[in-house]
Amino acid sequence: MRKKSIRSSFLLLLAAAIWGVAFVAQSVGMDYMGPFSFNGARFLMGGVVLLPLVIIRRKRDKDRQIPRAGMRVTLTGGICCGLVLGMASLCQQFGIMYTTVGKAGFITTLYIIIVPVMGIFLRKKVSGRVWIGAALAAVGMYLLCMNEKLALGRGDAYVFVCAILFAIHILVIDYFSPRADGVELSCIQFFTAGVLSSVLAFMFEHPEIGSFINGIIPLAYAGIMSCGVAYTLQIIGQKDLDPTVASLILSMESVVSMLAGWIILGQALSRKELLGCALVFGAVILVQLPDKKRMGDGVQA
Repeated sequence: MRKKSIRSSFLLLLAAAIWGVAFVAQSVGMDYMGPFSFNGARFLMGGVVLLPLVIIRRKRDKDRQIPRAGMRVTLTGGICCGLVLGMASLCQQFGIMYTTVGKAGFITTLYIIIVPVMGIFLRKKVSGRVWIGAALAAVGMYLLCMNEKLALGRGDAYVFVCAILFAIHILVIDYFSPRADGVELSCIQFFTAGVLSSVLAFMFEHPEIGSFINGIIPLAYAGIMSCGVAYTLQIIGQKDLDPTVASLILSMESVVSMLAGWIILGQALSRKELLGCALVFGAVILVQLPDKKRMGDGVQA
């Protein structure tokens, strides 16, 4: 069992590393094409990469006579998730054009705190630890994003809206995931987000084949590695690991994004910004720690 846990932890850490470096790929991709074109191509790639996995799982379930979710709810869920994912990713893509990938990674991670706060509107109880985490994150955001004029940077504002949209995306997934197949849901959402971004690309940009060819490396990384491979690693990794531990490992994405931006792009952060990163990351970790009561219940079970 311990070997399985170590293996699962490694797979999730690898997924977090892939997602963290994907911020660099998204930033570099802007040198070759517009944000709509980039997102359209990478999400369509992600959908295509997941298609073989969908086919394999369907065949396996059929052979084992395992009942599957109805196509109608899976399609509806995938489209809803894809529309929100598409809008969130576009805000993130625009944000990365005007801020560093390190800051973008940490601001995006705020969705972990925003989700439980949004739970208030769904009549869910919010613990005191979440409010402490929200306060820490607010101070961290101030140090990380506010400039000398006490104004939120354009790119940081885009990424913050992205974090809010990702929080909504999680709540939508939370509703549909128990009712549909997770892999098929993700595949449909990738195709939906890809079509949405592609339509906007033809409306507001001028996509050219040459641009996609020249930017194929960051595009392929963001599409194949970030969407297809990392998502698959997450599915396999979470199978034999506690959800709380899994989310803690996956939150390392923000740290990797900062290191990748510094090492690959030379985007160093000031001491004030680093302190802001530390506070945001601390808030994220705090919110994900298990309750003592739940831990006690788990031991009794």
